Amino acid sequence: MDFQIHGVVSKTIFYVFTFLSVVGTIYASTLPVNSSSSVQINSNSVLVALLDSHYTELSELVEKALLLQTLEEAVGKHNITIFAPRNEALERDLDPEFKRFLLEPGNIKSLQKLLMFHIIPSRIGSSEWPSSSVNESTRHRTLSTHEHLNLFTNKDSTKKVDLAAVIHPDAVIRPDGIIHGIERLLIPRSVQEDFNSRRSLRAISAVIPEGAPEVDPRTNRLKKPVAPVPAGSPPALPIEDAMAPGPSLAPAPAPGPGGPHHHFDGHSQVKDFIQTLLHYGGYNEMADILVNLTSLATEMGKLVSEGYVITVLAPNDEAMSRLTTDQLSEPGAPEQIMYYHIIPEYQTEESLYNAVRRFGKVKYDTLRLPHKVVAQEADGSVKFGNGDESAYLFDPDIFTDGRISVQGIDGVLFPPDDKENQPKPETEKRVQSTSSKISVKPRRGKLLEQRKGTTTPARFMESEA
Repeated sequence: MDFQIHGVVSKTIFYVFTFLSVVGTIYASTLPVNSSSSVQINSNSVLVALLDSHYTELSELVEKALLLQTLEEAVGKHNITIFAPRNEALERDLDPEFKRFLLEPGNIKSLQKLLMFHIIPSRIGSSEWPSSSVNESTRHRTLSTHEHLNLFTNKDSTKKVDLAAVIHPDAVIRPDGIIHGIERLLIPRSVQEDFNSRRSLRAISAVIPEGAPEVDPRTNRLKKPVAPVPAGSPPALPIEDAMAPGPSLAPAPAPGPGGPHHHFDGHSQVKDFIQTLLHYGGYNEMADILVNLTSLATEMGKLVSEGYVITVLAPNDEAMSRLTTDQLSEPGAPEQIMYYHIIPEYQTEESLYNAVRRFGKVKYDTLRLPHKVVAQEADGSVKFGNGDESAYLFDPDIFTDGRISVQGIDGVLFPPDDKENQPKPETEKRVQSTSSKISVKPRRGKLLEQRKGTTTPARFMESEA
């Protein structure tokens, strides 16, 4: 009886140990195998040579992408060929936005694809490149899944890998691989598509800031939001609302359609028309006033960038030379004179002449509010102003680009009721009493005498450029 009991116990113990040994074997098979123990990397390996080479930017990216273990396994299976971009291609020539995309922690898969795209699981030396006489390329599979590289030789014997030229063939040679230096980074199509999709999503998901809702005090209801203005349409605000009080101009309080989106480059257009005045000849004094004596060149650029259009009636040098010192010495006088020569409309010689032929006299608004300039037909041309303070259209369409129109005239215009341009009585008496000693002569020639040390418009154009 005791013998039977001991037999049953021994069999039970045997079955338990057998079961535990089987379970242990299955569990051990599920554990990850340490690649360092299975793959032994020699100190003469091409991976060690890559990490110690002067391709430091590529080595850092390999470490950041956690690819050392994967490359060790690849080297243990077969020879490899590495195409290493030069450091400048990764440091300075690479798009900063694309580089930030690669280094973001969430995009490590894209970085790994990019680096594996530079490695071919076979040994290809410079002597094995396709010849230029054959005029064909060889297609090789890379370690990046479903990605291939094309190797060919140009007619000038330059070895190429896709779009990159090989600048250092056989830069590093080791028993298990070879490294070729190339001029630029190779970007697979899948990584480029990932980058483009992320950039598009970022643009779509950007939150446009909106102001707090406004309540109509009459109805105690929320005001309806203003409908968006299509790009390129005229600004909603009249141009007089875009002008700040004082002698200078300012952009509209609310940005127009060309403001933040840069649909109109007003500063470049103003620079173009000032350059045209200089090359045209006979309008240097007008350019001096816009650039040196006033800030109108900059302020006109702001207005055009906001979507406004202007027509400039530009007096020629002979007309500007007739301006006296008294007319220019008052604070803000040059600006006020120029304001009266700027029409907030786009007019050409044809539109001006057709208007005066059809309506006789036409009054145009100017930036010198509330004064208007009168245009009428005279001697087969267009005459601006009345009486002695009139001017004829002398050089039509000096500059027309759809936003700015410049029309040359042979006189300086003044508003009919402008008292500031007439000498004051006290000044006249003082001049008469001292006529034997002082003679007041008309101011002619260079307006830059008002301000010494100013730059010429040509130098202004160079500095702006």
